[in-house]
This record gives sequence, structure tokens and C-alpha cells, in this order.
Amino acid sequence: MVSPVRFVPCDPEEPPASELLTEMAHELNALYWTSSRLDLPPVHAAELRPPDGVYLVAWDGELAVAGGAVRRMSDHVGEIKRMFVRPAARSRGVARELLAALESSAHALGYRRLRLDTGPKQVHALNLYREAGYVPVDPYNENPFASFWGEKNLDRPSP
Repeated sequence: MVSPVRFVPCDPEEPPASELLTEMAHELNALYWTSSRLDLPPVHAAELRPPDGVYLVAWDGELAVAGGAVRRMSDHVGEIKRMFVRPAARSRGVARELLAALESSAHALGYRRLRLDTGPKQVHALNLYREAGYVPVDPYNENPFASFWGEKNLDRPSP
């Protein structure tokens, strides 16, 4: 069942975006049993703000249920970062809607291609990205937790 969520750009250093980012970090640290930094290479809040980036919060009524960002990699290439759906909102299509909203925002920012990465324990994320048309590419960053690096051409229709 797809939930009717709405997406609002938010400052990543202000609630609820900052809370979503903190929850995501805690969940990933527990998933990968690490206390080391899971943000390698690091993502700075300024990268997730206009003019080159955006952080979107998904709202279901009055509840912030998910968040994710786009940041600039080069003139025509953006990167999806920090996608997270709160556990209570999972299995309702929110992640798919968030990814589509991020792709739309990236296109509006002038990006023609999007990249992303994900780790081996994030099976649902990997399936979502593949179903959305992200194809494997060579590793483009130094993320020690990633096992999949993908890219999508935004000028082509989704599968």
C-alpha cells in the first residue's frame, strides 16, 4: 500500500531532518556493528542545500516519516545520499516515493545522471535501486561499507 506522503525541502541541520539523519546513523551503526564513521567520504550539510543540493523530508500527515538528499558531484551528475525511512513507515512504498521525489529534484537542479551506493546488509535498498533503473558502475568513492555503486540516466524513462 502506498501512503500519500508529501515532500518538503528542509535544512539538514534542523529538525526533523537532523533527527532523521541521526536515526539513520544509529541504525546503520547497529546494522554494521561499527562505531567508526559510516559517512566516508563525508557529507557536509552545505552540500545538501541549494543551489547544488536538497534534503527532502517525507511527511505523512503531521509525522516526518522519511528523508533523503541529493548533492552535486559534477556539473551534470548528482548523488543520492542519506535515504532513510522510519521503521513504522516501511513496507508502504514510501522509499520508492522518496527516491522518485529525489530524482525529480535532481532533474530540477540540472543533473542528468544520478549516482548512489549502498551496503551488502541493505538488501531492500539494493532491490529498490535496481528496480528503479540504477545500473552497476565501478566504485566512484571510498565508501568502505558499500558493495553496490549505481548510476541512472535521468534523461531516459524509468523501467
